[in-house]
Amino acid sequence: MSDDEERNAITAAMQRLLAGKPLRSSGALTIVALAEEAGLRRNKLTHKHTDLKDLFYAEVKARNGIPASEIKLREQITALEARIASLRQERDDYRSAAETFARAVHMLTVENDALRKELSKRRSSGVTALPTRS
Repeated sequence: MSDDEERNAITAAMQRLLAGKPLRSSGALTIVALAEEAGLRRNKLTHKHTDLKDLFYAEVKARNGIPASEIKLREQITALEARIASLRQERDDYRSAAETFARAVHMLTVENDALRKELSKRRSSGVTALPTRS
């Protein structure tokens, strides 16, 4: 394999590893995984193509050792956790409203029963109330 072919293989392997889409390695952001991903021996990176090794280390350091796919997943997790919190708050609000409505329905039922009893007493007493004059 020529130097240009090796460099192209290393560069392509770096891109795959940093994107979190390895083809031939574990996907770890290490020189061993980079060499495996490129299909080369590790000493090609550590002795011959040291500039690419240094570039890879710089990229890994800039990402805190986290592949792009994992960064994207972490962002999605954060967004989903915020959505869950919002839905929980909405659920709690509905629950509180339902409890308030249940109390109101109960009070109206009690008042309705009392009014029905009073009406029943008036009908059974035989005395008819006269309309009031205005």
